[in-house]
Amino acid sequence: MIEFLHDLPHYTFLQYALLTGILASIACGIIGSYVVTRRITYIAGAIAHSVLGGLGAARYFQIVYHVEWLHPLYGAVIAALISAVVIGVVSAGTRQREDTIIGAVWAIGMAVGILFIMKTPGYNEDLMSYLFGNILMVSANDLWLIGLLDIVVICAGLLFFKQFMAVCFDEEFARLRGLNVEFYYLLLLCLTALTVVLLVTVVGIIMVIALLTLPAAIAGQFSKKMWQMMILSIGITIALTSCGLAFSYGPNLPAGATTIILAGTLYLVVTVGSRIFHHLRMRDK
Repeated sequence: MIEFLHDLPHYTFLQYALLTGILASIACGIIGSYVVTRRITYIAGAIAHSVLGGLGAARYFQIVYHVEWLHPLYGAVIAALISAVVIGVVSAGTRQREDTIIGAVWAIGMAVGILFIMKTPGYNEDLMSYLFGNILMVSANDLWLIGLLDIVVICAGLLFFKQFMAVCFDEEFARLRGLNVEFYYLLLLCLTALTVVLLVTVVGIIMVIALLTLPAAIAGQFSKKMWQMMILSIGITIALTSCGLAFSYGPNLPAGATTIILAGTLYLVVTVGSRIFHHLRMRDK
């Protein structure tokens, strides 16, 4: 960690990595709170894995057809939004098929991505970094796109705060009050999709769900209101991504994996500790 703090003022790539973690953490804290409260973790997982299809397709057209402007993250955004819309529309129309469509989107997205990666000439090391996460590879262009996505997610997440609260806590009552539940549920899925893309640059596709849900789950144990949960979740996520980057830098460990280990450990400690505390409190009474 000392080595990281020493090198941080001197290396741009470390500054980009730290800023990326902070930006992604803000969106993660807001949307992750909705995801945990609404219990749509598996939907977020399907969206996350379908992102590989967009990444692979974008790189394929970039290399084979020389579409230079088509950044892999653009493909990730498109794939994530398409997946969110498909899941949302099918789920709204036929609830009993929700598990099936989630599984189909999950599998097809990964399969499409693998096919495009295999057909793309050259060794696609940067695409593999999206699979497992490599925050140290974030460029200035990536940072601008991440910042733009972050602004969109934050503004929409806060602008429709009351509507999302209604959808997350009491969908039937919201529908009786005249709220277009299907629309706001679909919008929430789209914001989740954009947040997933942000987090893919930090911890990768495989571990994105852990970072989206664990900080919010930890924050939920200390919060009584949604806005408190969001603020605490943002702080926890910033701390986890920053510490994960700092602790992994010296030993040359994967930053994404280190971050998830820290998140998982903190979640277990908080969960077990709270239960022990509750048990002791009840025994004293």
